Amino acid sequence: MQPEKGDPSVRVGVSDIAAGFRAVGVQPGDILIYHGSLSSMGTVEGGPTAVIDGALEVVGPDGTVVMPTLWYSGHENPDDFDIATSPAYIGRLAEAFRTDTRSIRSNHFSHSISAIGPQAAELTADHEKSQPLHTPWSLYAFGPGSPWDRLYDWNALYCFIGVTMMVCTMKHYIEARIVEECLGQAAPERRPALSARLMRIGQPGVWPFYNSEAMEELLTRRELVARSRIGSASIRGVRMRVLVDETFPILRGSPEEWFDPAFLAWREECLAG
Repeated sequence: MQPEKGDPSVRVGVSDIAAGFRAVGVQPGDILIYHGSLSSMGTVEGGPTAVIDGALEVVGPDGTVVMPTLWYSGHENPDDFDIATSPAYIGRLAEAFRTDTRSIRSNHFSHSISAIGPQAAELTADHEKSQPLHTPWSLYAFGPGSPWDRLYDWNALYCFIGVTMMVCTMKHYIEARIVEECLGQAAPERRPALSARLMRIGQPGVWPFYNSEAMEELLTRRELVARSRIGSASIRGVRMRVLVDETFPILRGSPEEWFDPAFLAWREECLAG
């Protein structure tokens, strides 16, 4: 997905960034996570650090700011991941956040996050030791006790600057829980064979990928996604619990509208008991 095209004649500073975050619901003491395109905002005075500082200004001394700092793009050897040196591939904002001396990174090759603030150490701790939950990447990317699970528990505000929710990493947490729920309906003796057909690294298989842009449109129509602007870019904001708890019943209620036929057939086998 291409980010929004920014207008370089529009100049943006720390106060403008703080105002944009504030306009979509960020409050003092919040846990704030964001994706974004630097160029979409226009000319950002101070570059990526200004975006970090604007976010920190809004959450204040008691809040924590987070970015996904994803390294694995599908071509690397997971064993080569180095928490200190493996770069984030998802843009200048993420890489600047990862290398900021104030940030702490979680230890996971595919879905690490980095965080700055008083909750950063707790949020990023033991990512690789979270409880297992199957995903196409590993059992520990989004499992109970992972940073992504904590972001849900802590009801972080999830923001998108100059990009749509197509880049919403949390969708994989939702997908993993959909799979877990389906497997829970199958007879215990059938679960290993059903699990073996799921997508994983180096192995094709079924997975409940869904259109997160279409889901964004639906949640926006329900007035659950706040929108504003930072410079020439749009900014969207949604609470993690709203995102997850509203998406689940939509997917459950009309699975044929969201999932491909292969996953639907696998799901029916699970539900048959």
